Amino acid sequence: MVGVDVARALALVGMFSVHILPVLTARGTETAAGAIAAGRSAALFAVLAGVGIALGTGGPRPPPDGREHRTAAVGLLVRGLLVAAIGLWLVRLDPPVAVILAYYGLLFVVAAPLLRLPPAVLATGAVLCCGLAPVLSHLLRSGLPEGPGEQPGFDALSEPADLLLTLGLTGYYPVLPWATYLLAGLAVGRLDLHRLRTTVALLVGGAALATGAAVISALLLGPGGGAAAITAASGTSALGRERYGTVPTGTWWWLAVDEAHSGTPLDLAHTTGTALAVLGAALLLARWAPRAVWPLAALGSIPLTLYTLHVIAVTVHPGSGPDDAAVFVWHVGVALLLGVALRLAGRRGPLEWVASRVGGAARRAAGETAHPLHR
Repeated sequence: MVGVDVARALALVGMFSVHILPVLTARGTETAAGAIAAGRSAALFAVLAGVGIALGTGGPRPPPDGREHRTAAVGLLVRGLLVAAIGLWLVRLDPPVAVILAYYGLLFVVAAPLLRLPPAVLATGAVLCCGLAPVLSHLLRSGLPEGPGEQPGFDALSEPADLLLTLGLTGYYPVLPWATYLLAGLAVGRLDLHRLRTTVALLVGGAALATGAAVISALLLGPGGGAAAITAASGTSALGRERYGTVPTGTWWWLAVDEAHSGTPLDLAHTTGTALAVLGAALLLARWAPRAVWPLAALGSIPLTLYTLHVIAVTVHPGSGPDDAAVFVWHVGVALLLGVALRLAGRRGPLEWVASRVGGAARRAAGETAHPLHR
């Protein structure tokens, strides 16, 4: 769907901006890139993963039986492993950014057993995960070294338990709390996104959720005394700093913050809300001005290829100087040109093509295994 591709494009451009442009000024205040995209673009990327998985497995009509579910799940597992492998390979290049793809691939694996759940169950799961997963993370990480540690590459495969600990709990995009985004996206992808009422509900409901979470965090940290308690526990003012997937475990008041990438209930609620609002707005734009957003949709239709090229490009030329804005414009411009060129040629992105072929082959093999007489 064009609107979903537009939302993917906005997620990619947002990630480009926080990878290239400064997110804080010399005084420590947020720049425009930080205020708009920090934490929100990656969350949008993850919510859209769930939406894409749902759309790719029937949309409003999920797999009708166990056989279809198994076939779809096998294809999804293989695609997740491929995406994770690309992420581990990118880390070998020693990029100056946190690579999301290994975590993204694990989210695909988590999604595999959930494909037949109805939207109401998935939405309920998202709410429960939003509230409980950060608490569980807080308990499990107590006594562990503060994350995120080194990014996992292929060498991490030699210690699978440590790799899963990083991807699931302590890394930059920990899957335990980030399952909130996956579940929310799966629930949305099971709705009829062609309906105007659904689109408006996503926009209005998402904006209300994001605003409410920010207000509650401000009240808890200010009048509620949370900021003072965090400062007392940390020995210094620790708020306003960039987080890397998790917050410290020194006091439970940390779960009241909504800072970018903090992985707290209010951060998850806020960024889920912004993701739903952006998706709703993108769907409305695709409905009302399809020609105007067509280039963005073309960009968003090849996210895996463009993200991979982007990480390689910032590794070769990380910017971090007076030419940051020019580097950002160059990244966006090249992404638009590639997306439009491939769309006009009727081609998929090369990595999307590989993922589709590999996943399709796995699904066909799973179907043949389930029905030997059809071989």
